[in-house]
Amino acid sequence: MGGVSHPRSRRVSAGIVGGSGYSALELLRLLARHPRLELKWIFSRSHTGEPVASVYPSLRGVVSASFAPVEEPAALAGQADVVFFATPAGVAAEQAPLFLESGAAVVDLSADFRFRDEETYRRVYGKSHPHPEWLASSVYGIPELFRDELAHARLVGNPGCYPTAALLALAPLAREALLDPDAPIVVSATSGISGAGSQPGPAYHFPGATENVRPYGVPGHRHAPEMAAVLGRLVPPGKSAPVLTFIPHLVPASRGILATCVARPAREMPDEELLERYRRFYASHPWVRVLEPPELPQTKAVQGSNFCDLAIRWDPVAGVVVAMAAIDNLVKGAAGQAVQNVNVLMGWDEREGLEVVPLYP
Repeated sequence: MGGVSHPRSRRVSAGIVGGSGYSALELLRLLARHPRLELKWIFSRSHTGEPVASVYPSLRGVVSASFAPVEEPAALAGQADVVFFATPAGVAAEQAPLFLESGAAVVDLSADFRFRDEETYRRVYGKSHPHPEWLASSVYGIPELFRDELAHARLVGNPGCYPTAALLALAPLAREALLDPDAPIVVSATSGISGAGSQPGPAYHFPGATENVRPYGVPGHRHAPEMAAVLGRLVPPGKSAPVLTFIPHLVPASRGILATCVARPAREMPDEELLERYRRFYASHPWVRVLEPPELPQTKAVQGSNFCDLAIRWDPVAGVVVAMAAIDNLVKGAAGQAVQNVNVLMGWDEREGLEVVPLYP
């Protein structure tokens, strides 16, 4: 379960398990322009043998591959250096070890390897993990927070989209023990409809979703314990992280996450100090943009890109800090971050293949 070798010069072959969702489409779009990662195969049980461009018309003339003509992804083990799992929960938990044992690195875009112990996994998902022996070696894939661990990883648990935005917004305060451990953090966040996947239920269809904003999964959304677990890892040893409550909302947009995090700091922190701390914390991280006042994050400003836009404010009336983050849920919240993770574990510049200017308007 050690680290992978870092082939810095040659092109690295990539496979994708799960080819029928939006995350797979984003992976294909990004891999098509990556200078070092080369798509070797893509597996989809529902599109076996079909040309990729016939399923995703946006990739006509861009991706010439067809979905692998095999019935099970196991037949593809040993045929790629890096394997992305863009599958529903439970698939990677069963199948990722096969690819790991064949020598590949694995990046799982589902939630199967985000928790480092089976007890937490069982509590959140209500079932045992089929391969708990791999959980402790999985690295949580936010490069801005765990870059050193990722550099030696073979198995990456790609974070959820909501946790990515919220944790990036809160990390500078957590790492320096600047959060009051006795005051709960409130994370209120919105998501575009693509976050529900390419085959959503009735509530996500156009008639029910357009001109409508609604909360869901309150309380008990599975991203809440993910945020809490990682927040606990970010605070210094011997310190406690505040409890966290999470309120997600669905908005009538195709893409985007906007997270607003309200936290009480351990002491008064004026805007100037907060801004300087955030600038310093993210100075070496190219995909995080700390906005200058009076600018605030907006999802349109990051659409289609791997950027996370952050803003931080002190509210002197309530005595709280308001940390805000905007990301594209399919890029920095999924496929883009997965590619960024591979760049880091391969020892490449983490911007490779991701230098896409956001789409606006």
